Amino acid sequence: MSTEKTSVSGQGTHDVVNPEAAAAAVTAVDPRLLVREQGLAGYWGEFKRKMKAGELGSLPVVVGLVLICVIFQSLNSAFLSAQNISDITVTMVGTGMISVGIVFVLLLGEIDLSVGSVSGAASAIAAVLAVNQGMPEWLAVLLAIVAGAAIGALHGFFFAVLGAPAFAVTLAGLLFWLGFMLKILGENGTINLDSDGFIGKLTTYFFTDVAAAYGLAAVVVVVFFVTNFLGNRRRESVGIPSRPLSDIVLRTVLLAVVTFAGAIMYNQYKGLPLATVIFLGFLFGTDFLLRRTAFGRKVNALGGSVEASRRAGINVTAVRISVFAIAGGFSAIGGLFLASKIASANQSAGTGDLLMNAIAAAVIGGTSLFGGRGRTWNALLGVLVIVSIQYGLQLESIAEPVKYMITAAVLLTTVVIDSVTRKTQKTAGRA
Repeated sequence: MSTEKTSVSGQGTHDVVNPEAAAAAVTAVDPRLLVREQGLAGYWGEFKRKMKAGELGSLPVVVGLVLICVIFQSLNSAFLSAQNISDITVTMVGTGMISVGIVFVLLLGEIDLSVGSVSGAASAIAAVLAVNQGMPEWLAVLLAIVAGAAIGALHGFFFAVLGAPAFAVTLAGLLFWLGFMLKILGENGTINLDSDGFIGKLTTYFFTDVAAAYGLAAVVVVVFFVTNFLGNRRRESVGIPSRPLSDIVLRTVLLAVVTFAGAIMYNQYKGLPLATVIFLGFLFGTDFLLRRTAFGRKVNALGGSVEASRRAGINVTAVRISVFAIAGGFSAIGGLFLASKIASANQSAGTGDLLMNAIAAAVIGGTSLFGGRGRTWNALLGVLVIVSIQYGLQLESIAEPVKYMITAAVLLTTVVIDSVTRKTQKTAGRA
């Protein structure tokens, strides 16, 4: 850094920092400005820097999705058909919603094994209230979600206040809420839902007007550009490094290609699915919560270091309870979508491979099992991988046991990548 010498009577010679030279030096070494300074070479240099530091981000899962599409499309031309992709994006919503809640818990470095049972219990509560008790479906749905959040908060209380391990608490919850679900469903074990009712339409309603899909795509692109542009203006006004306009335009164009391609695909089948719209809405909302609010920063800080967070004045107990409440609420929402898919609440709800798929989706998508790193968008990427594999194998009439083994192999690969990434970051001094 450039300095100037000055002498003060009685105090000797001191170094005085030249502000302009200092600003130039900071700009030159800030990796976020490589794109502005070097163009395409800057992108490549930034990419190599991140790879060396173990900052893989969502790259592995995106590459995996591309490979899955290439492999299954080569085996069966129906894999990338509009109908199959539409079915995949609707089917993934139930598990994806549960996985969003799991992301919050994993950010703390904890686990919630009860989400499957809670989702089943919530669907049973909604079915009993709406069908057996004659309550309006919208109100039954609201009470089921509140019940899920309350159950999660109860688990959080045992963990955060009484100090019981989250693993043990939620394992007990898995068994208890499974029994609770079986109890309220009664001897018959199944309550059929109206396929044309509020719950039924969650996964069966499509916006058939082509303007709906194109309009949503346009809104997403415009909001993305405006928020990034205004954010850059604010950063520049206070002298904080920001992305060049060309970078924002390039990202916006890439997003436009993806969103409008999706809109074209949906309009070739039944139209834009309501389930997908709701899921994307929750993803945008939770991403904003985690990245743009004080609560989100507290959650991420707590996953990094509990003691440091406590010393920083964060109410660790309140954050932990609220995170488990969020997980319970999203479990209930996911359970309602799963019930909508089969138009019933039955004894198998929340069982089988649902729990493992929800956790696997979060981890495969890029959320760290060690806490402190992840985004709710990881749930979307992860559940896309899992459901795409399931549909691809189904098209090829592959036996169910093979599906489990392939999903397990993908999960193991992701965990290994996560572990190697952490070691690489420690070596680079960035962990």
